[in-house]
Parts: sequence; C-alpha cells; structure tokens
Amino acid sequence: MPPQVPQSTLDPDMSGKIQDFNRGVALAAEELIFKTLPKKILELQALIAETDLESSEYSLSNIHTTTDVTVYPPPTSSSSNSSPDPKRRKRSVGDVSNGEPVATQDRDSGGAIYPQRVVANHHIRKLQERNKLEFQALIELCDKVKLWINLTMPRIEDGDNFGVQIQEEVLNELGRAQESAYGLRDTMRVQHGNRAKICSKLIKYPNVEDYVLALRDHDEKQLFMTRQHLHDVRNVYAILFDILQKNIQKIRSPKGNNSLGMY
Repeated sequence: MPPQVPQSTLDPDMSGKIQDFNRGVALAAEELIFKTLPKKILELQALIAETDLESSEYSLSNIHTTTDVTVYPPPTSSSSNSSPDPKRRKRSVGDVSNGEPVATQDRDSGGAIYPQRVVANHHIRKLQERNKLEFQALIELCDKVKLWINLTMPRIEDGDNFGVQIQEEVLNELGRAQESAYGLRDTMRVQHGNRAKICSKLIKYPNVEDYVLALRDHDEKQLFMTRQHLHDVRNVYAILFDILQKNIQKIRSPKGNNSLGMY
C-alpha cells in the first residue's frame, strides 16, 4: 500500500492574514498606478519647465559661479615631517633590506604626496542628491507594482494564457524601468571618479590651463545631465502609466472572460 501523502493545509487564521496582505498589496498598487504615477508625471513636468528659467538651480548659468578651480594649499596644521618624500618608492611586501624583510610602506599613513585640494561642486552635488530621491522613488514604485502583478498571476495551466502574457510584458517593462533608475543612480559615482581625475591633474599641474577648462566643461556637462535625468525619469513614469492603465483589466484578471471574446 503506497504511503499516505499529507495534504497541504494552511491554518485558517494564517490564511486570513495572507488574504489581508494580498488585498493590501492590491490596494497600494492601484493607488500608485492611478494616483502616484500621474502626480509624479505632472510634478516632474512642472520642474522641467522651470529649468529653462535663469533663476532655476538647474540653469546652466549657475556653472560660472559654482565651479571652483582654485588649488588650495594644504591645511596649516599638517607638519612638514608628516609629508612623505614624493620620490620615495613605495615598498612592497616582498622587498628586503640586508637580507631582512621590510614592512610595507603605506602612503596613506604618512599623508598624501600632493596635499593640496580642489573642492567639489556642491551645487551640482545638491541637485544630484535631489535626483537620487526620484530614482529611489521610481525603484520602490516598480517593486510594489511588480509584487501585485505577480500575486494576480493565475495557476500555471494549458490554454487561455493571453492575459498572462500581458502581465509578463508589463513585468518586463517594470524591470526595465528599475534598471534605468539603477543606471541613472550609478552615473553619479562615475561622474565623481572622472572629476577626481581632472582635479588630481590640476593639483599636479596647476600651470596647465587646459585642466582648468576641462574641469569647468565637466561640471557644465554634469549640470546639463542633472536636468536630462529629470526628463528620463518623467518619460519612464509616462510610459509605465500608459502601459498599466491600458492593460489594467488584463492585469487584474488575466483569465477573465477570454473565451467569450473568441466567438
């Protein structure tokens, strides 16, 4: 006699809590689709319209007053004895002296070779921090809508899968929106790295005017990109709202009355 396979049962109290959770997810997702999405589109559109004004923080005219190309001297509190000799070679773990191993020379412990400094563009940094909030909001919105769509997917079976295909395509679009937000977020790290390279060259060669021009052009481009990122996020919201509201019935009920439309 084959062994008895126990039936999978869920505690009634737990089942009720799961149903409440699913209903909460559905209500939150539909509120995001029909309230938050159009609101974000209009807010970003209004902000984009303001960027063309001279008084806007996103105006390119700000670049002439926010980029500081001055190479500042090192702090007076630093001692000349703490600065390492620029010509001194950094030893490696494998170096030896008179047959004895020599400890690794850590330049960080002795101070920078070039202790001068060039300050960051804090105006652009402030705008980037503001844009980061928009990227984060987009990522979180996509997560919540994706969860709802996944929970509304019917049981896997043969036939009548047109509605499920629509759900899968919408999920793909939400995934692409998230990837766009992650990509926009990562551009800031790349921008800081590129600017740091220009600043390091400016510190090392302060007499080369092209490094000054390169830093100003870099900041002008980044200020322009902060404006363009607003357009990018606005466009993503608009596309998501369009595809979601056009297919909302199939998203809510992918198996609903599909057979009636076939005859």
